[in-house]
Amino acid sequence: MKRKRLTHAQRREQTRERLLEAARKMFIKKGLAATSVEDIAEAAGYTRGAFYSNFDSKPELLLELLHRDQDSAKIKLRAIMEEGGTLAETQARALTYYSQYFRDQDFFLVWVEAKLLAYRDTGFQERFNAFQHEKLGQISACIRTLSEREGSPLPLQPYALALGLVSLCDGMQFSRMCDPQTASDEVMQTVLAGFFSCVLWRQSEEI
Repeated sequence: MKRKRLTHAQRREQTRERLLEAARKMFIKKGLAATSVEDIAEAAGYTRGAFYSNFDSKPELLLELLHRDQDSAKIKLRAIMEEGGTLAETQARALTYYSQYFRDQDFFLVWVEAKLLAYRDTGFQERFNAFQHEKLGQISACIRTLSEREGSPLPLQPYALALGLVSLCDGMQFSRMCDPQTASDEVMQTVLAGFFSCVLWRQSEEI
């Protein structure tokens, strides 16, 4: 069967996808600073010119990777909240989601590279912080919705609780990377469940 020829737009999109995937793997393997544009292009099977036809720079490509991960997280969080059921069922889905988050080291490393770049590059920092605020805003909205659904007060502002949750997850990810035996799946899930029960769910149980 004769293969259907791709349109120009389809070929361009295919090139972008391959460059993004190659960059993701190279950033994880070598780090952002040690990965050159030529490394990315070669890994994707293209030339340096193909890279610059699609991205202005490595930071721009990195932001696109973050966009995609953020969009994926947004969809998953929305599904958790919209699936319905009891509060306990929603809590269980949230625990499952964040427990799986611990096992995804690849994109965590991409975010680490982005944070390091934001620390060193004030121009990138502004754009990166917008991602961070959006991410925390999404989680804050979920926390606020659960609180309102149960009619129970929160011990802190939703944004502060979201920041605490994300910081806890990031810190545990670092622990897992450095000492996977101590920071096992069971330990990490126990810590996460404890944070939920002590900071959020206990409020509902006591009222």
